[in-house]
Amino acid sequence: METNNIHHLRRQVANLRQSLFDQGYVDEQFIELEELQDDATPNFVEEVVTLFCKDSARLIHIIDQTLENHPVDFAKLDNYMYQFKGSSSSSIGAKKVKTKCTQFMEYCRAENVEGCKRTFQQLKEEYTTLRRKLEIYFQYARQVGPTETASCTQSKSVN
Repeated sequence: METNNIHHLRRQVANLRQSLFDQGYVDEQFIELEELQDDATPNFVEEVVTLFCKDSARLIHIIDQTLENHPVDFAKLDNYMYQFKGSSSSSIGAKKVKTKCTQFMEYCRAENVEGCKRTFQQLKEEYTTLRRKLEIYFQYARQVGPTETASCTQSKSVN
């Protein structure tokens, strides 16, 4: 009975992970991150995601405050969003978040405050959804054990 439970959990972890790719929340950078995880650092991916979330929360707060300033400092906003985009793509491959960052930066360069605010709201929603999905994924992965999450691999052809 116990092995049946573990098998079911492993299947759930694999399905949750695959859905992150299928729904476009993460890209191949997430695979590269997983490949860095090994027996010496069994929770590496989760630790990187945790750091990403802390940094993202900080940047979201700063961008929120900067958007409320009058006049809006588009150069500062563009710089903060550049940091957010870089963190999103290079640390965990947060595909949808990165796309919203790019859209925000385009509105920023056009000095379109309403476009920035609207896109930033969408970005926060994408980020919150991603964070929630990753929390669920890691919750299940911890139940299976660190060796399972370290060994899950995906072909490099994921879009």
